[in-house]
Amino acid sequence: MRMMRRKFALEVACIVAGIAMLLLLPGAQAQNNPDEIMPAASAAKAKGLLQQAIEGLGGAAYLNVHNSDCSGRYAQFQHSGEIGGYLEIREYREMPDKERVEYGPKGIIVDIYAGDKGWTLDRGGVSEVPATDMADYEDQLKMQMGNVLRNRMNDDGLFFRYGGSDVVDLKEADWVEIGDREGRTLRIALGRSDHLPIRSVLLERDAKTGQKTERSVYYTTYHLIDGIQTAFRESRFLNGRQVYGVFLDSCSYDVDLPADFFTRESLDQRFGQLRKNKK
Repeated sequence: MRMMRRKFALEVACIVAGIAMLLLLPGAQAQNNPDEIMPAASAAKAKGLLQQAIEGLGGAAYLNVHNSDCSGRYAQFQHSGEIGGYLEIREYREMPDKERVEYGPKGIIVDIYAGDKGWTLDRGGVSEVPATDMADYEDQLKMQMGNVLRNRMNDDGLFFRYGGSDVVDLKEADWVEIGDREGRTLRIALGRSDHLPIRSVLLERDAKTGQKTERSVYYTTYHLIDGIQTAFRESRFLNGRQVYGVFLDSCSYDVDLPADFFTRESLDQRFGQLRKNKK
């Protein structure tokens, strides 16, 4: 018994010593604690992970895509957390800052954002997007994940930092943090096996009130479409509460769209057609 206890104690001592040696290895603590990495090395590691993400998403095809046309369903969530219902949508994008969303099977309601302009078509006609909504759209676009990956990787106004390893939605992942001079921080969780985005979190602080806002997007169900990995399901949260989800049925890239597709004139024409069809 004495020999068994001595042998057991020796084995425990060896295990403890082995763990201590691992912790003393160069970079071991830094990998577990991103705060231990020097800023330049942290930025380099973060950019390296983002480059892997770009390659995982499609490389040149992802970076050079001109536009997209995706269809599916939109689900809005109530404050109770229950789904408030589904609505058919068709979403068009033209990189880097144009978006057109048509709601319902007949597209009677349409929202267009084009740079610093925005319009809405409904049963009452065409109107401009309110200034506060427009400003919110522009602010979010600056740090939107796709915009950062495609257009701002070499922007001197951005700061990159490795955020450490984690398990996100049951997947091993690495966090990357991107900050700008306006105080916004975009955190992206990238899967270790496929390098695809699992989650993005945009943190902002209102300059007047000091109130923090957290906008999160969960990406799942990727499909390879025209050489680009596309998340067919996105779940969006505001300050921890799910506000809506998008469930795509189809998506295509670099499609032919009318030259005036993202203009107010296109909505005026649509409204005229709708009124004509009612007669």
